[in-house]
Amino acid sequence: MRIEVTHTTGYTYEREVVSSYNEARLVPQTGSGQMRLKSSVRTRPDALLHRYWDYWGTQVTAFDIHVPHTALEVTCTSVVDTAPATLPGEAPWEVLHAAADEHVELLRPSPRTTPDADLVAAASGLEGTPYEVMVALVALVREKVAYVPGSTGVATSAVEAWAQGKGVCQDIAHVTLALLRTAGIPARYVSGYLHPQKEPVVGETVQGESHAWIEAWLGGWWGFDPTGGVAAGERHVVVARGRDYTDVSPLKGVYAGGGSQTLGVSVSVTRLS
Repeated sequence: MRIEVTHTTGYTYEREVVSSYNEARLVPQTGSGQMRLKSSVRTRPDALLHRYWDYWGTQVTAFDIHVPHTALEVTCTSVVDTAPATLPGEAPWEVLHAAADEHVELLRPSPRTTPDADLVAAASGLEGTPYEVMVALVALVREKVAYVPGSTGVATSAVEAWAQGKGVCQDIAHVTLALLRTAGIPARYVSGYLHPQKEPVVGETVQGESHAWIEAWLGGWWGFDPTGGVAAGERHVVVARGRDYTDVSPLKGVYAGGGSQTLGVSVSVTRLS
């Protein structure tokens, strides 16, 4: 599937900002199951853009603005080819244990996925292959954590979402990661986009959404969307990977002046072929 994504995000400031320093993670990746054909980033006010790849392999667009402004807008337009979901294989536990040093950072708790006693108990005592345990834990998350838009914020942790039994895709991904890592399965957070239609119409532009899912290492990386209960496939566009949301925030920075700020986001997606 060929998909065009336009993501516009930015801040409106209470008072004039005299300078700001920013990082945007908006450019889709090229890798297994996905190829970025083109991508462009522009800012308002205009800025000189610098690109680099962070520790987790995400392309970062960095820029400074040193003219007074009351709003910042960043727009990224990209075209990517995606592929259907594939399962890389079902490695036994011995293979996962042997690779523990290689994936140690994705087995340890991260700021948003540190488990409490309840999450540890939920991930313990399961039998079966790593794939079977992953399927069981995803099913448990879908049973225990309802998708309720607006029920949490960007700072909500896995423990908090699990305790209240509701959250958004970010929270469901965090809870899933906490359980998988506790069970001994390396897992990482994936940020990107999801085309909302199961059978997208070619040429039709629709309102899309930023989305989060997970990838588990089962002898190879396998993407799964615990919010939708489906493998990550043609409708998923990967932008960033990391330990949790703190590693993949689409836009972050610091600024001088301006008082409080309000974040705005809009996403549109079009299936091109």
